[in-house]
Amino acid sequence: MHRAAVLTGIGTPLEIRDDVEAEAPRAGEVKVRVAASGVCHSDLSVQNGTIMSPLPCVLGHEGAGEIVEVGEGVTGLAVGDHVVLSWVAQCGECFYCRRGERHLCEKGSIGAITGGMLDGTTRLTSRGGALFQMAGTGTFSEYVVIPAIGVVKIDNDVDLRVAALIGCGVLTGVGAALNTSRIKEGDTVAVIGCGGVGLNVIQGARVAGAAEVIAVDTAPAKLDMAKTFGATGSVDASGGNAVGRVMEATGQRGADVVFEVVGTGPTIEQAVTMTRRGGQTVLVGVPRMDVMLNVPAFIGIVVAEKTISGCWYGSSDVSRDVPRIVNLWREGRLRLEELISREITLEGIEDAFQAMGSGEVARSVIVY
Repeated sequence: MHRAAVLTGIGTPLEIRDDVEAEAPRAGEVKVRVAASGVCHSDLSVQNGTIMSPLPCVLGHEGAGEIVEVGEGVTGLAVGDHVVLSWVAQCGECFYCRRGERHLCEKGSIGAITGGMLDGTTRLTSRGGALFQMAGTGTFSEYVVIPAIGVVKIDNDVDLRVAALIGCGVLTGVGAALNTSRIKEGDTVAVIGCGGVGLNVIQGARVAGAAEVIAVDTAPAKLDMAKTFGATGSVDASGGNAVGRVMEATGQRGADVVFEVVGTGPTIEQAVTMTRRGGQTVLVGVPRMDVMLNVPAFIGIVVAEKTISGCWYGSSDVSRDVPRIVNLWREGRLRLEELISREITLEGIEDAFQAMGSGEVARSVIVY
């Protein structure tokens, strides 16, 4: 038996249970001893009902660890391998994978939606009942069973606390800049929302060649962190007029690429408005299901020839992008250790949720 943090109802605190059991992995699966897990805003979104998941559910989807058991038919992975967990498993064989859109994998979406394995069943139990795993991962648990196509092997000398962050926040943010957007050398970029994912968008934009990166947020602490990760300017949106201030900073044209990393209707509309004619708005934040986009189609999009792009998981091919991110980190072009604001235990998750809201942390990391 092992410990895990379990959500049993929307809006309720997580239960720290010590009677969780993980089955042996079945064909095509691996069991992983989780070494570390980031606490992401999407975890809070499941707790508050913004993102739906079957319950009871082990939260957490951003982690890394060591393989302790390998199921039948698994190749290329072995006991003792260190791995990053991907909450978007990627089969490499379906329609989307063959088209180079692995982040939209048909097989991998099953686990993300059902909270289980690729066959829709579960592998964790507690108190005589099944536990679902958030997005098919469930990294707020000391052990998980996960499809083999949902892990990426990394060198054993990579700090697993750092590797854990790659699994969501870094892949999503850096991937939004390097994969989803079309940033050109010398561009001006604006980033609305400078939490854990937004900070990675900022540093990804600098890697992509952006000359100016304007950080937009309502929390001064987040704006200070944004400068550490490569922002060249900042807009404190707490007093309003964020659009006007970005327009002023860009000669009234607007930014070449604007990233929205909050997920609310007003900030999405602001992002589109502060995008220049011919520019691109990239929607990274996770909105509630009822959020609708209200933009004048003719004047706002057609005449301005703006592009609005959705961004799912940084448009990432994990087999390509995890090694690329590790290499950028080794070269000193990405700051990953600096994302870790606090190391906590399972008991500290609720406090970590509160700290995200106040803007005082980039990431809290559970270290098992």
